[in-house]
Amino acid sequence: MGNGAQLSVTDLRRSTRHPVDYKVIAEHRVQGDIKLHVCNISAHGFMVDNAEQLGRGDRLIIRLPVVGRIEAYCIWVAEERAGFQFERIIRLDDFMSMIRELQPNPALRRRG
Repeated sequence: MGNGAQLSVTDLRRSTRHPVDYKVIAEHRVQGDIKLHVCNISAHGFMVDNAEQLGRGDRLIIRLPVVGRIEAYCIWVAEERAGFQFERIIRLDDFMSMIRELQPNPALRRRG
């Protein structure tokens, strides 16, 4: 018997994604520092809409408000967009604090 459920990428995609407008400088092991625009984020990962230079499997380190430095790897690329999964799940209280900073307009925040 296993040690609990292992979430697949499909299961992780069911996480609530919050729209954001956040510019970040990511650390890429091969390309060095690259400028990215995070357009949505969840406790499991994020999507960028300017990923022309990235490929599936690429690893990045980004700095997020409240959370600080966190590593993520690219799980999909489609045209100029790319989806990244965090190496670790962000704690709910930290995630909600981060969303409050990333979405200063309360109209953008999800209710509930």
